Amino acid sequence: MAHPFPDGTAAVLARSVAETAASFGPRDAGAYRRLVEPFLPRWDTLARDFMSLPLTALPRDPVTLARFGLAGLPPATWLMRRFHDERAKTLLAGLVAHVMSPLNGLATGAIGLVFALAAHARGWPLARGGSQVISDALAGYLTELGGAIHTDYEVKRLDDLPPARAYVFDTSPTALARIAGLGRYYAGYRYGPGVFKIDYALDGPVPWTAEAPRVAGTVQIGADSAEIGAALNAAAREGRAPDRPFLITVQPSVVDPSRAPAGRHVFWAYGHVPNGWTGDLTDAVERQLERYAPGFRDRVLARATAGPPELAARDANYVGGDIATGSVAGLRLLLRPRPTLFPYHTRHPAVFICSSATPPGPGVHGMSGHNAAKAVWRRLRQT
Repeated sequence: MAHPFPDGTAAVLARSVAETAASFGPRDAGAYRRLVEPFLPRWDTLARDFMSLPLTALPRDPVTLARFGLAGLPPATWLMRRFHDERAKTLLAGLVAHVMSPLNGLATGAIGLVFALAAHARGWPLARGGSQVISDALAGYLTELGGAIHTDYEVKRLDDLPPARAYVFDTSPTALARIAGLGRYYAGYRYGPGVFKIDYALDGPVPWTAEAPRVAGTVQIGADSAEIGAALNAAAREGRAPDRPFLITVQPSVVDPSRAPAGRHVFWAYGHVPNGWTGDLTDAVERQLERYAPGFRDRVLARATAGPPELAARDANYVGGDIATGSVAGLRLLLRPRPTLFPYHTRHPAVFICSSATPPGPGVHGMSGHNAAKAVWRRLRQT
């Protein structure tokens, strides 16, 4: 991952801690190594504990998890104080912004740390051939086991489904409450900002000024931590689209040439907007891109835009364009969809929830479903 700056340079989040630290400059290289290196030897165990929150049994490594909590539970703005210069602060702010939370929110430091540690330990992979191959693989495995998949059918009531011992819903809490007749069980659930996404077909690679973004699968766009913080606050707290949105961009064809015809590239970018926003962020997004890749607009062959209404129409879990299926402000990333030790259960003994509205929250990790499946199995064994 790369994060370019207006002066034509860039910081990187590489598999190598040393390479990443060096991109921050000599004043912050040591501070970064001291932040991440203690956790990397125990990353697999730490990740399993973190992805299993809230814990219903003793953690596998309570000491490391406690140390991680001390480092990550404070706001990201506190974590950024470890660094002198903007390069490290800005990259960290960008990592936190992936979950659309203001930088001064509780536990946002943990978000930045998890993204950084995952990059060093396992990388940020892209599926060869497109993310559809992941869905195809999962669907294929299910059908091999005798499962059946029905699409283009809206479930409006629990009675629309055949009799079963358990029903597991990958939906928003709002939809589940309506379908299963749970009343106000999730009345306190809140949704976060939406996003405005643009998919591009380009006649060549993005003309980044800095060298590092030219070979990176993911590129963050934000001049400094203050600009990123202002963009997040505008969308999450002020109810307006930012003038200079923080952008998360991905250029899949840079690392997987099969995604586009020879000499052409695919590229996408999104910025944060208020939940349910109906405006057009295209010009603001492309002005941001032009700051770091002059001539970008000249490379555009075609673009397809999707704001909150379009995203919600494509996926009912994206309520108001919230691709995280719920606000992560405060402790809502951990205490979702409601404060309880059993987040996958509902007040209906046969109904469970397994979407990104449950711990450990949004991401391509599958752990919400994994944890929910274990909860279902435990319940069935008791009956």
